[in-house]
Amino acid sequence: MVVGDISTGTEVLVIGAGPGGYVAAIRAAQLGLDTTLVERDAYGGVCLNRGCIPSKALITAADTAHGAAHAEEMGIHADPAVDMKGMQSWKEGVVDQLTGGVEKLCKANGVNLVEGTAEFAGEGRVRVAHGGEGQGSETIEYEHAIVATGSRPIQIPGFEFDGEHVLSSKDALDLDSVPEELVVVGAGYIGMELSTTYAKLGSDVTVVEMLDGALPSYENDVARVVRKRAEALGVEFHFGEGASEWEPHGEGVRVTTETDDGEEAAYTADKVLVAVGRTPVTDTLGLDAIGLEPDEDGFLATDEFGETDVENVYAVGDVAGEPMLAHKASAEGEVVAEHIAGEPVAMDFQAIPAAVFTDPEIGTVGMTEDEADEAGFDPVVGQMPMNASGRALTLAETDGFVRVVADEETGFLLGAQVVAPEASELVAELALAVEMGATLEDVGRTVHTHPTLSEAVMEAVKNAQGHAIHTLNR
Repeated sequence: MVVGDISTGTEVLVIGAGPGGYVAAIRAAQLGLDTTLVERDAYGGVCLNRGCIPSKALITAADTAHGAAHAEEMGIHADPAVDMKGMQSWKEGVVDQLTGGVEKLCKANGVNLVEGTAEFAGEGRVRVAHGGEGQGSETIEYEHAIVATGSRPIQIPGFEFDGEHVLSSKDALDLDSVPEELVVVGAGYIGMELSTTYAKLGSDVTVVEMLDGALPSYENDVARVVRKRAEALGVEFHFGEGASEWEPHGEGVRVTTETDDGEEAAYTADKVLVAVGRTPVTDTLGLDAIGLEPDEDGFLATDEFGETDVENVYAVGDVAGEPMLAHKASAEGEVVAEHIAGEPVAMDFQAIPAAVFTDPEIGTVGMTEDEADEAGFDPVVGQMPMNASGRALTLAETDGFVRVVADEETGFLLGAQVVAPEASELVAELALAVEMGATLEDVGRTVHTHPTLSEAVMEAVKNAQGHAIHTLNR
């Protein structure tokens, strides 16, 4: 301890107040553990401040504007004006309400809040450097530590973020005007969400991707639906091209790409958004001080209780590995807190859903047909196209489908893939079915409200059984 430091102690120390950290802290405090939560930036982490919430706010606003402008077939004729400053103000209001709520919830549950940057200083203790000149630091001794420091956008060589010409996803969410032309590097879920959003707001969007297709972590027929919709919105794709450099061009940029064969192409735009993924934040933690080493991808390996290779040190959320999802982080946070409190819990990853908020949305859970086959099951598949859904027709949103994968012998639901309007909501029922070990019979016999999109889930299940009513059986 250095001169001037103060020293305190806590049973549970949580580093990072994102959706993994603040949930872990609140749950630990609820269980009667003396809990301290350290946050250096903003309560709610990337999700509430620079990711999930602001992006979905902008996506909703863009959908509203685009929907109003393209509803002639419904007899609606409108030409909405997009006020980006007003849109940003509304978005920030949503963010402020949620982040303020997190801080209030922590305090109401008895969590001790400390602002600063935490770094391990040896076994059982961390140093917290407080921000601002003359603010000093303190040492906190702990019995259990939970690392929940999240992730940051990956920067590619030559494309360092400057917030003006080269944008991170955070920068793209904070623009107060719509770029006339936008180059997006990366066609993963972040790139596709923001490409679609800005296309709907009026940008001419060009996407360059070094791989052969969009959304490479999803099945081809799922990704194809989203790509075709993006192309219909005017998004231009160039696959097999890696961004190699950029240079100023007038008031904008010129981005140069290169193929594996060395062929070059150039694209001009007002700005370039780099969205090639995220990397865990572990470099600020001083992990060497406790003998903890990340793997080659920067993640901290954990067991089913969230514990790392160092006893009584846990990791949750993005730093603990894929899938890098906010709700996975929150689930891990609860499991770790309950394990520390002596509860009989363990993390189960088989039914963690994932969602992409493109147009249409994607929602997935559990196994694909190929994965089920590789796992030794004899999979049976059922599918319901959204163009046969009465509710989808009344929404004028008929692209996509619901697909379920089950074990033919037992009928147990193994997984599902949904590409449809509100897929992020539809997948919840399927996640519950996988989690509880429901069968095709269970879901198929559950009466679904008419007319709703959820009927497509029921029809897909019945299609797997061979007796769907509203689509042809396989």
